Amino acid sequence: MNTDVPAYGLWPLVIINAAIFIIFAFSFYKPRTTRDWRSFGAFSAFLVALFTEMYGFPLTIYLLSGWLASRYPGIDLFSHNSGHLLQTLLGWKGDPHLSPLHWLSDGLVAGGFILIGSAWSVLYQAQRTHQVAASGPYAYLRHPQYAGFIIIMLGFLIQWPTLITLIMFPILVTMYLKLARREERESLAEFGEEYAVYKAKTPGFLPRQLLAGTDRNAK
Repeated sequence: MNTDVPAYGLWPLVIINAAIFIIFAFSFYKPRTTRDWRSFGAFSAFLVALFTEMYGFPLTIYLLSGWLASRYPGIDLFSHNSGHLLQTLLGWKGDPHLSPLHWLSDGLVAGGFILIGSAWSVLYQAQRTHQVAASGPYAYLRHPQYAGFIIIMLGFLIQWPTLITLIMFPILVTMYLKLARREERESLAEFGEEYAVYKAKTPGFLPRQLLAGTDRNAK
């Protein structure tokens, strides 16, 4: 039985955690254009929805409480540990913060922020010199910053999945894909053949090594 004290209704923690991660993301991404602010705003909404359920009101747990109680009798559904739903659904015991799922989540979130930050410095320099951003992360992906946002959201979903963020995730991924296509059309118009050559040899969101592995597995 999970005997943790219920850990919800902690609205100051919702505000503090959402603010920390939003400010952290802002310092890495540094939005400037309307498009930048749109993508950053959508990502911020994802974080607010996440931390609202993590520390404020556990809507997902509440809606699934009947099913969870019948499947996992004796579990304290409204403890913080039970909110790590993947661990609960897998029947894993122990502190979820020390589980492989949480380590994977932490790695993805940290890696996503690093990717966004390292890509921004390359993009900023390329914009100043009016060149195609093709070094650093851009040597492996055409859209490393959008990929970074997706990786961070995926990491948080592994750690703390909720119905709202699960609905938001594919919507935001679709939005980033559309923004990426629009940016590519603008880059083709601005740089012409130079960007066309770069686009032909550089994957959009997945490194070529992963795409090659996927192709081999499909054969």
